[in-house]
Amino acid sequence: MRDLSPDKLNNTATQTNVTSLELAQAIAAAADEKKAADIVLLNVTDISYLSDYFVIVTGFSKTQTQAISESIEEKIEQQFSVHPVRVSGKQEGAWIVQDYGNVIVHTFLPEEREYYNLEAFWGHAERVEFVNPS
Repeated sequence: MRDLSPDKLNNTATQTNVTSLELAQAIAAAADEKKAADIVLLNVTDISYLSDYFVIVTGFSKTQTQAISESIEEKIEQQFSVHPVRVSGKQEGAWIVQDYGNVIVHTFLPEEREYYNLEAFWGHAERVEFVNPS
């Protein structure tokens, strides 16, 4: 598992020693606080050059998906002083992608999640249990 580096993450604070798994778990916890459903963490380290983990969550309205993505950005900045490299789809709210370098977050409305079915596409990836800290 690779450590996150400021170069890869566009980190504006001091260097962080958080692992990809710790970041993925913190992202999942932030999504959970906003009542995200069907939280899935996929370890794609050995099968993708894109990332170490995908965090996939569902929100039930565009307002909720946007609130989930905002919560993730706020919590991760507070905990680790890390910002996403790129964010896509936030204005539309149907499928929001937040790229944290070694962790990519996918926040879907139910219809989009079912249609794109990333869990099936990445079905050979190891599923990692979400450990809720609360």
